[in-house]
Amino acid sequence: MSLPPFHLAFPVDDLAAARQFYGDVMGCAEGRSSEEWIDFDFHGHQIVAHLAPGQAGVRASNHVDGHGVPVPHFGLVLTMDAWEALAQRLRDGGCEFVIEPTIRFKGQPGEQATMFLRDPSGNALEFKAFADMGKLFATA
Repeated sequence: MSLPPFHLAFPVDDLAAARQFYGDVMGCAEGRSSEEWIDFDFHGHQIVAHLAPGQAGVRASNHVDGHGVPVPHFGLVLTMDAWEALAQRLRDGGCEFVIEPTIRFKGQPGEQATMFLRDPSGNALEFKAFADMGKLFATA
């Protein structure tokens, strides 16, 4: 399946902290930038950290498979190998997880590996993977 890259602009409190987290910890290449925003290559997608102090962070959560999932959040669906490598990269980078890397919905059609964390401004990110990518939208 070939998908067009998405674009997401999101608020951050500190551009230097965003640059360190998304660039150094997450490994996203930096694109264009100014004194108010930074573009990052998020696995082929364009995310843009915009300086907007006080606009990011904890808002709400929903109960999903025994966990309080932060809302809103964004992220990616990766291959299992890429997900495992990212989980290790985040651990090595000293990231604290909101929801530790785990398998959710075990034995069900939507069984998936998932992990949640927050960037330095409090924006929630989720990364997930499926052993069978064909199950991404499975209901039964």
